[in-house]
Amino acid sequence: MSQYDVLCIGNAIVDIIAQCDDAFLTENGIIKGAMNLIDAERANLLYSRMGPATEASGGCAGNTAAGIASLGGRTAFFGKVADDELGRIYAHDIHAQGVAFDTAPLNGTPPTARSMIFVTPDGERSMNTYLGACVELGPEDVEADKAAGAKVTYFEGYLWDPPRAKEAIRLTAEHAHKAGREVSMTLSDSFCVDRYRDEFLDLMRSGTVNIVFANDHEIKSLYQTSSFEAALDAIRKDCKIAAVTRSEKGSVIVRGDETVWIEAMPIEELVDTTGAGDLYAAGFLYGYTAGLDLKRCGDLGSLAAGLVIQQIGPRPRQNLRQEAQAAGLL
Repeated sequence: MSQYDVLCIGNAIVDIIAQCDDAFLTENGIIKGAMNLIDAERANLLYSRMGPATEASGGCAGNTAAGIASLGGRTAFFGKVADDELGRIYAHDIHAQGVAFDTAPLNGTPPTARSMIFVTPDGERSMNTYLGACVELGPEDVEADKAAGAKVTYFEGYLWDPPRAKEAIRLTAEHAHKAGREVSMTLSDSFCVDRYRDEFLDLMRSGTVNIVFANDHEIKSLYQTSSFEAALDAIRKDCKIAAVTRSEKGSVIVRGDETVWIEAMPIEELVDTTGAGDLYAAGFLYGYTAGLDLKRCGDLGSLAAGLVIQQIGPRPRQNLRQEAQAAGLL
């Protein structure tokens, strides 16, 4: 019997979210729609220039874990915070969502990670992330029982930035595969793909990663092509399952020669795209570990993503299980 449906591994980040116009991004040298890694000095500068902000626990894999828990799944999380105020906020929030989080906090510096997220009127988010304590996640933080006891382990590509986290992921994957489990990853960001293209492809082709989540920009970056169709044909050969999101065009899931097209959930208003991909992965992985077919998995992902983009912040405020039941998906 599995102890958990999904084990998520990621950067434990507190999001600080504020609205701004495109001119603000230009004036402050922020790349729109990307995740920009910054140091402590720039983090303090951008924070001083922010308008009124909302604080919310975030980080890609943490958001996915929270989404799965909201659907009724059993989830665990590996991620590093510091023993400081933001770290305690993060731990409280993820525990309150029903996620098992037992990674020991870091004593001393650096402090808990934070991401200044600027949301423009079109709903696009531009992230400026100071990784802080996240970079201290290492092999010593791997809990072997959780790694072997989860049906699927899911990690974010962003974790390839801090070097010791790579060791933690490889060790976790080793425990998972020995127990007959599967490993999945999200490509996270097209700039992240540019930095680690060869390593990501090796993870897939070596069988270390079985399931891949990406958006259309990331998959085209991975295969260095402007053709979505060419990228899709390539990825179906490199991993067991790939789920690729395409914003308002929905998503497409490939498994071998099988192709499943998923429609986007109709929405009333696009408020903030933060967390859309994370919640799509949550819906998909909940369905997948529950033994549902790929169409139902994709529909659950589409529902979760569609709900989260109609609010500020990356974690669902609704009970996703009740929403899925109302939509006839569970």
